[in-house]
Amino acid sequence: MATILTDLLKIKHPIIQAPMFLVSNVAMVTEAMKGGIAGCIPALNYRTLDELREALKELKRNKVEGGSFGFNLIVNKSNVKYKGQLAVICEEGCDFIITSLGSPEETIKEAHKVGIKVICDVTDLKFAKKVEGLNADAIIAVNNEAGGHRGNISPKALIEQLSANCNIPIISAGGVGTKADIDKMLSYGAAGVSVGSPFIASTEANVTQDYKQACVDYGAKDIVMTERISGTPCTVINTPYVQKIGTKQTWLESILNKNRTLKKWVKMIRFSIGMNATKNAATKATYKTVWVAGPSIEHTKAILPTKHIIDNLLN
Repeated sequence: MATILTDLLKIKHPIIQAPMFLVSNVAMVTEAMKGGIAGCIPALNYRTLDELREALKELKRNKVEGGSFGFNLIVNKSNVKYKGQLAVICEEGCDFIITSLGSPEETIKEAHKVGIKVICDVTDLKFAKKVEGLNADAIIAVNNEAGGHRGNISPKALIEQLSANCNIPIISAGGVGTKADIDKMLSYGAAGVSVGSPFIASTEANVTQDYKQACVDYGAKDIVMTERISGTPCTVINTPYVQKIGTKQTWLESILNKNRTLKKWVKMIRFSIGMNATKNAATKATYKTVWVAGPSIEHTKAILPTKHIIDNLLN
């Protein structure tokens, strides 16, 4: 399964274990590297910059040939820790950075100075061309089957459009839970895939057994979009609690989001509230079950070690 992506990240298989808020950790990414794929962790999974630095050092110690590791940065103003996170990552070093939800210009410039590759999340051709123009090393095409913050275009249409118009590798994100899904994305022109939701139900994930079991018990039909987490539409499991609170922003948020001056602050507040709710649901027992996941949990049949999840994706 050698592709441009395997050459770019020096991995055996064209798969990135996607960065997932609260879920991804050093243990998962270490197992990903052992399995010959790339693993990525959101920098926001660490409360302090010192914790982020320790994770970087541990992953460098755990690095194995045929695997690689990176970190995800939210690069818009909602992430007040961004500047410090970028500085620490560039100081310590890693194989790649994935940028999300904002302009990657500064990240690309700083990361390239120290030899770190930068891969950018995009949802359409307009932004793909922008990040290519900023010298991104690759593009993650976030389609309408992705978990978390998803796009609006089907995997086939998005990959084919980007492949025809961009000159850097396209990595498909969304709708991958089996080897057949990977083959399909590669046939559309992708150089690899980013896979997240199947790894939520891994033994290494630092989330509750209830969250992991939900990924086993629920399926694609149970995934809904909500505006109540980060201010940006996000996919979650349609638990009774999600049904109770609804998936649309409040009338007040709707009004304030139309005000150019206040919009930024409303999004920051909603992001903070939503992230706290998601953290509580993922890490401790609560009836407020806001569990982020994508439709590819359809193929999750048991809680398994990361190694076995990778084997299932390859065979």
